[in-house]
Amino acid sequence: MTRILVIIWGCLCCFIDFSRAQNSDDRYRMPLEDVIHIVEDRYNIHIKYDQKLVAGKSLNYAAWRFRADVDETLRNLLAPLDLKVNKEGVGKYKLKEYEYYRWEPQDGWDYLDKLASRYHDKDSWEQRKQQIRPDLYKALKLSPMPAAPQSVPLVTKKRKFKNYTVENFALEIMPGLYVNGSIYRPLKPKGKIPLVLSPDGHWGGHRFREDAQIRCAMTAQMGAVAVSYDLFGWGESGLQFQYSDHRKSLSLTVQTLGAIRILDWMLQDSQIDTARVGICGGSGGGSQTVLMTALDDRITLSIPVVSLSSYFYGGCPCESGMPIHASAGGTNNVELAAMAAPRPQLVISDGKDWTAHMPQHDFPYLQKIYGYYGKTELVENVHLPDDGHDFGYSKRKPVYDFISKHFGLDTKGLKNAAGDYDESGCVIEEEKALYAFGPNGENLPSNAIQGYENLEQLFKD
Repeated sequence: MTRILVIIWGCLCCFIDFSRAQNSDDRYRMPLEDVIHIVEDRYNIHIKYDQKLVAGKSLNYAAWRFRADVDETLRNLLAPLDLKVNKEGVGKYKLKEYEYYRWEPQDGWDYLDKLASRYHDKDSWEQRKQQIRPDLYKALKLSPMPAAPQSVPLVTKKRKFKNYTVENFALEIMPGLYVNGSIYRPLKPKGKIPLVLSPDGHWGGHRFREDAQIRCAMTAQMGAVAVSYDLFGWGESGLQFQYSDHRKSLSLTVQTLGAIRILDWMLQDSQIDTARVGICGGSGGGSQTVLMTALDDRITLSIPVVSLSSYFYGGCPCESGMPIHASAGGTNNVELAAMAAPRPQLVISDGKDWTAHMPQHDFPYLQKIYGYYGKTELVENVHLPDDGHDFGYSKRKPVYDFISKHFGLDTKGLKNAAGDYDESGCVIEEEKALYAFGPNGENLPSNAIQGYENLEQLFKD
């Protein structure tokens, strides 16, 4: 009875607040900013907002959207306007645009459980994979796969360091469309050597930053070839496109095609061991790590870092700009990560981003899928509850350990008795030293397309 009286009283108060010169002819329309102030007074809370988010916005029948619970009220009020709030403390909220890519953890877990109810053993899971994969290619506009240009990749002169070399490359992946990167090789390779693709993430400095160079240099010193490459619209891709184009949908398609073409090219090298092909990236690079492993069985080892979550779809169009998550009736990144099974996979998570709850639900799901193959031990989770969203040494160390364990690499001279790695042999080069097209882009090919509009033309049906 008390709850009913509270609801009735709250509704009456709302109608009093909203009664100023309103009627059903104008659908009881009220400026959103006024509605926010009423919510703040009614529930004794504070909502921070940018004026740009509320300017010119109004809400119909706002009074009818109020409920006894403030969180439910805010959802009812803001959802029609594609807005939401983040709770920042007791009685403290911040207004934001609706984040299609970010769910509440329980919502993500419930959806993953629903997906998991469709399969119960290896055979039914394999059938599910065969439904998802072709839909991923279609969603990416890569079905059929565009013809590969016959041009020769541009490769710069090798720079020799103590235990490894570096050379830069530019690879034409469609007519006039290039992906750029750097290849780190062991100085004195022995026999067949593994390959590790290293897609960049969304950190400042692009693939030129210190932690990216260190990780690739260490991989090479352990005896594998590491290939670091640009995100679309970042790094040297900026010679062809605006950096703002990275926030457009085809960025996901271009980055995926770039990774496929790099893999095609590198596997033509007879020195590369096709049985030992890994991919490791962090943040947005972690999302590409998951997607590429789901798409391509040539990848035999996968390490997504600070990226994987059932309730986070990737906040950038290069992660969710094309409808890959609608594949096979709907999927999410953790189900895509499960498509790596039974190939070795290490998931690195931390306590201060959307991977914070990895050990609670998503990782046990992955273990279950690997269990269908009797290979539960091949999927691991290193969870760092006190860490944040970065690719620092605390993340790089388990990457080195995992790659060396599964690819049989030699860490002698790089690792001490305590298990720590010495990264001091990694030379941090200036950004321009890692350019394939020259310090000022002077080696950009004459056929290079310019502008997003010309990119769209390549993918016209």
